Order: sequence, then C-alpha cells, then structure tokens
Amino acid sequence: MKKSGAQILVDSLREQGVDTIFGYPGGAVLPIYDALYDADIRHILTRHEQGAAHAADGYARASGRPGVCLATSGPGATNLVTGIANAYMDSIPLVAFTGQVVTSQLGKDSFQEADITGITLPITKHNYLVKDVRELARVIKEAFYIATTGRPGPVLVDIPKDVSSAQTEYEDPGPVNLPGYHPVLEPPAEQLNRAAEAIARAERPVIYAGGGVVYSGAHRELRRFAELILAPVATTLMGLGGFPGDHPLSLGMLGMHGSKYANFAVCECDLLIAVGVRFDDRVTGKLESFASQARIMHIDIDPAEIGKNVRVDIPLVGDVKRVLSALIERLEAKLPGAWQEKIKTWKKEYPITYEENGHLKPQQVIREIYRVTKGQARITTEVGQHQMWAAHYYTYTRPRTFISSGGLGTMGFGLPAAIGVQVACPDEIVFDIAGDGSIQMNIQELATAVNYDLPVKVAIMDNGYLGMVRQWQELFYNRRYSYSELVNPDFVKLAEAYGAVGMRVEKAADVRPALEQALATSRPVLIDFVIEREENVLPFVPPGESLDRMLG
Repeated sequence: MKKSGAQILVDSLREQGVDTIFGYPGGAVLPIYDALYDADIRHILTRHEQGAAHAADGYARASGRPGVCLATSGPGATNLVTGIANAYMDSIPLVAFTGQVVTSQLGKDSFQEADITGITLPITKHNYLVKDVRELARVIKEAFYIATTGRPGPVLVDIPKDVSSAQTEYEDPGPVNLPGYHPVLEPPAEQLNRAAEAIARAERPVIYAGGGVVYSGAHRELRRFAELILAPVATTLMGLGGFPGDHPLSLGMLGMHGSKYANFAVCECDLLIAVGVRFDDRVTGKLESFASQARIMHIDIDPAEIGKNVRVDIPLVGDVKRVLSALIERLEAKLPGAWQEKIKTWKKEYPITYEENGHLKPQQVIREIYRVTKGQARITTEVGQHQMWAAHYYTYTRPRTFISSGGLGTMGFGLPAAIGVQVACPDEIVFDIAGDGSIQMNIQELATAVNYDLPVKVAIMDNGYLGMVRQWQELFYNRRYSYSELVNPDFVKLAEAYGAVGMRVEKAADVRPALEQALATSRPVLIDFVIEREENVLPFVPPGESLDRMLG
C-alpha cells in the first residue's frame, strides 16, 4: 500500500506510542500538518517553537516517555535549538522533527533554509537528514530507540518537503539494527564485588545522586541502598525527588547553592558514591579540594562521563537501577555510628533558613506553596534565584516532581515546561515558580495554556531585578547593578489579557489566601508576588572556592 512520507511519519509516531506533539506549522511542514489533521495524535500549538521544545521536554521529564516537537524549516528549526540544547545537557529523551526545503534546493541558500543537522550536531545524541522517503520509517524508529536507550538525549529528524510529500510502498522497517551502538547495562561481576568491598570498609560514606537516578526509575533502589549502608544522600538539582527530601538520611542539594551540611559531608567523607551524575562545576567547586579525603565510586550508564571531570577510583558503567540492585545483593546492613551522629549535628547547627524582616520573602512564598499543595504538586522553574529557593524550600519526596533546566540554565524554560507537564499529568497540580525576568522570555505561552484549558499556576518572585545577576553584582562588583534592574509590565493585566487569572500579592498575610484561590480555579493563574528586592540565595560557594568555603 502506498503512503506519503507525512502519513508514514504519523503512523510511525502512533507505533511508538506517541499521544502528543508540541509544534508550530510552516510551509515546509504543511504535508505533515495535513496528515495530522485527521490523526488521533493530539497536537498542542505553542506560540513559539522554543516553547514547543521546552513543553516536549517537560512532558518527557514528567512522564518518562519521549517528548516530541515539530517545527518548520529555517527560523522554525533554529528556534528549537535552545530547547534541544537544554534537553541534551540534562539527558532528556526528545525527538524533534523539522521541515526542510526540497532536496533539489539543499545547500543553495533557499528561502527558509538552514542546515539544522549541522547546527544541532553538537547538541543532539544523533540527527538525520532524510533524503529518500523509503528510509523515513526506519529513521523514525531508530530516532526513538536512540533517544530512549542508554543515556537518554535528543534526536533530530530533518525532513525535506518533497520527502514528506512523496509516495512509496510502505514496508515495516523491522527491528532496529545499529552496529556499534550497544549501551552497557551492567558492569562485570568483579567490578561489582570490588565496589561492594569498598562500601563495606567505608566509615564515612556519602551518596551523591543525580538525574540518572530519576531517569532510570531507580528511586526505590537508591532508598534501599542508602538505608542498608546508612549513607547520607546529597542530590544535584536534577536529582531532587530521586531520594525523599524528608528522609532522615537526606542532605538536600549540594554544591554552589547547596546546604552547608551536604557540602561539609562531601568534604569529610571517605567514600563518595556518585550515582547518575556528571560532576558539574556547580557541584564540585574547586576540583582540587572536591571530596579530597575520599575514594570516588562513579555509577553511570555513559562511559564518557567516567573520569571526565574528576578522578574515579571505582568505575561502574551501567544502568543505575541495575547496578544498585546488584550492589544491594552483595551488601550487609550497617549499624549507626559516629558518622551518622556527626551528620545529625551538622543538620541541627546549619539549617536551611532565612531572616524575616517584615517584607514578603520568596522563601516564605515557596514554603507556603508546599503547605497548600501538601507537597504533592509538580514544580517547574525558570532559571535564577527563584530556582534555588524552589530547590531548598519545597520538599520533594517523589521523582519527576521537580522539573528545571539544570545544565544549560535556560531562562524561559519553566512556563512551557509546565504546559508539557500538565499535558502529561492532567489530574495533578502544576506550579511554575518563576522570576520576573525569566518569565518574560516565554510568557506568550500563557496563550497556549488558556487555549487548551491547562490549569497551570505561575508564581512570579518579582523583585524588579535579574536576581541572580544582581546578587553576583552585589558580591563581586561592588553593587554596580549594570543593566540588571527591570522595568516590568503589569503582570496581572498581562495575564488577564491572555485570558488567564491575574493576581498580585504584596503582604505575607495574603500569600496563603491567594494560593488557595488559585488552586480553587480550573483556569491558568498567574500570581505576581512582590518580594524583598535584594534578597540573596544562601548558602553560596563563590566560584572557584572549595565547598566548605560558603557565604551565609
């Protein structure tokens, strides 16, 4: 039976279990959009292609399934680039489809032509330019396989308009066959035995857990592992929710904006068990002093990460869930001792807290969001000070409930990501904790939320500054606030113009009533919280310093 390339794409998506696409049409993808017209796949029309990429990213993080986005050629494709890079840095399974000029016009600077495979080569796990419609079904199947196996990541498929229009006899591509691509899921037994011996000998172990725990579905194994060896658990930003934040062994987040007790524990441990992490510079601080008293064990599915940034004494290449399960089988329960008591003392002496001075504090707002939602919301964030406050003051007890741009630090991520999360989790509360600078980068996606009746809630921490920039200017540039002060629109009127509910809160006493009112409505809500202007994120490790040299 003959099918067009566009119909093959739609059928292939259906075979991959895709139920939602986030996209924006244009000339080079009109055949695809015509095929989608009658398809049983939901299409969410965002207001910008970057919004489509971030929404697909949020969908993937919340659901565990690959996110899918679609854009036209040229500027449509290049508008996806930031979202693709964001997914690449955070290892998110994303499949991006782009239209392209017809094959006879490739390389001729045609109207709306961009070499998107060349542009995205450094920020995709793999990408394809499909020049023959007969290859399309195979390529799509491979794209989803690559995006979701091994270390997840984005894959881009570029489809010229004549390929999506062309007809061919459809044939099932059969099983995926990619010579040379064989992700390692479990290390050799001798390596596991060596690791188990090191854990058994350790007197001051610390687990350093990251996004790999969440993406492999290893949160139960991590908890069992930590409780078995009585090791405190510090998480990265991406690892929040991978270990319950209210657990006695939880140290919260470590690194530049981590808790003091997490950073002290890493500095004094004798075995650091790194699980699904990449030793980002925001975590390690000064490399020479990072975990300087410890042997380092690194569990990761990507062999390229082992030894990339820090020395590793015990490498374990494999899927986090499988490796932890194998280690648990080899270990015996430990008894509490001096190390556990020292951790408890640090947690009492150096709590995460803030000073109240009568002004509305962002920490208070986020803590109230936690109370009102009973800790059960899915939280997305933009990037900046509010992101760090959201990490500290909302306690995450489930995986896939804290959704934020980690590696790339993309302002404008939170609102479109919240839309993707709400689509993936229609019965859950979704809050975007935002900054007044970051929210304006993709605030047009409020129209998308209204258009599709997605009841996302946006809490803006409005201090009239690019807050993190201002904080660094205060600390390192003698308060010379060079172009970091903002003149903002009336966010309430702007929300109402889009058809959402707009609210403003300036007093502490009004925080809870506003949040309760927001949760009582099924419409999108934006609340402008006018907070203390020069509040800083603390603790804070200055760049280039060791983790025990914290301000605040």
